[in-house]
Amino acid sequence: QRRSAVMPALRLAQEKHGGWLPPEALRKVADALDLTPAEVEAVATFYDMFNLEPVGRHLVEVCTNLSCALAGAKQVVDALEIELGIAPGETSDDGEVTFRLIECAGGCGYAPVVVVDHWYREPTRPEDVPGLVEELLGR
Repeated sequence: QRRSAVMPALRLAQEKHGGWLPPEALRKVADALDLTPAEVEAVATFYDMFNLEPVGRHLVEVCTNLSCALAGAKQVVDALEIELGIAPGETSDDGEVTFRLIECAGGCGYAPVVVVDHWYREPTRPEDVPGLVEELLGR
């Protein structure tokens, strides 16, 4: 089934394009799998793991789903804003870090979850953030 190859094809295309999926990458995946661009875009826009805009060299994501929210995700987000100097949804001016909020990281038992470059940091407390950022950026 061609549709079963959409996610792996998008993952490969994203790796090839430096961590994001420009429109031409979506079209190439659609053409390769004989699907419509709309079918491929629907998958790419549904999942948090696909980036439709350029991202920094490092990706910092904070889960904001109910379990993480109740365990203090907002305070972790606030601490990351201060330490990174950018708001959620932004990329640092030097292109090093993209900071974003995600709906669920699937680590509800260890909330709040911060995902740094696809590695789970759980649970993360506001007081952990300076060390996390120092480790990430080598400050």
